[in-house]
Amino acid sequence: MLDFIARRLVAIIPVLAVVAVFVFLMLRLTPGDPAAVIAGDNATSDQIADIRTKLGLDEPIWTQFVIWIGNILQGNFGESFFFKKTVAELIAQRVEPTVALAVCTLVIAITFAVPMGVLAAYRHGSLVDRFVMGFSVLGFSVPVFVIGYCLIYVFAIELGWLPVQGYVRIGVNFWGFLERMVLPSVTLAVIFIALIARMTRASVLEVLNEDYILTARAKGLSNRVVLKRHALRNAAVPILTVIGLGIAGLIGGAVVTESVYGLPGLGRLTVEAVLSRDFPTIQAVILLFSVVYVVINLLIDISYTLFDPRIRY
Repeated sequence: MLDFIARRLVAIIPVLAVVAVFVFLMLRLTPGDPAAVIAGDNATSDQIADIRTKLGLDEPIWTQFVIWIGNILQGNFGESFFFKKTVAELIAQRVEPTVALAVCTLVIAITFAVPMGVLAAYRHGSLVDRFVMGFSVLGFSVPVFVIGYCLIYVFAIELGWLPVQGYVRIGVNFWGFLERMVLPSVTLAVIFIALIARMTRASVLEVLNEDYILTARAKGLSNRVVLKRHALRNAAVPILTVIGLGIAGLIGGAVVTESVYGLPGLGRLTVEAVLSRDFPTIQAVILLFSVVYVVINLLIDISYTLFDPRIRY
């Protein structure tokens, strides 16, 4: 196990290196000049050239890349072109809303999706099964921002139950935090409920046809015990895989959801940085998302042994 973890940690290095090169070149080679954005519409060419010199954008691309990588290895992500703060400070200010949104979304999705998938598999071909499958198709088909606007119209505008936008830190006002996290979390959780419920149904349905399930029922075990201890446990590996892969969708959905609900998180920071051509901020946030995605998938791989002892790395 330790050898496997060590190999995976070493494998993270080339992955992040490829991501760093791709992001750096993509930002530099796309049209647009951050110096012109910072200078404004009325700036002269001399003023723009002066800003480019101060930002180091007049250096060759390979020189800029070497300087940037050297700073990253020292823990220095640079200073934001647009916000006039260090990138590390910006990320520290914006990380809490994104983490809160991600955790609440995963809790809601797993809490509802797994029971829905198990029940659909147990009642295969019934109205419950058709409802779950229909919901899965609908959840995949409707964009996140459309779901968000529909929920805002119903629960915030028409019923007036929940606030539309803003964020309250959990340490300041717990109930205010919950009120403002319900709609964004549900909006983002819909697609994950559809994904996880569909995979849970398929995995449990396959397991229910195995011989050991028939043996467990022949021993007189209740359906609840059979589903929980035998079917769901043996079907957990594909479900965990889907949850891990869904983290990528969670990161992308957070960008849209935070923009719709005005959450001051990393997703909204990414949008603002892209619009202002803020190279250091974009690069640091994408690298952070890449590290989080790789680490979570590593934890998912390690957790396989908890559900299936036959798996040995």
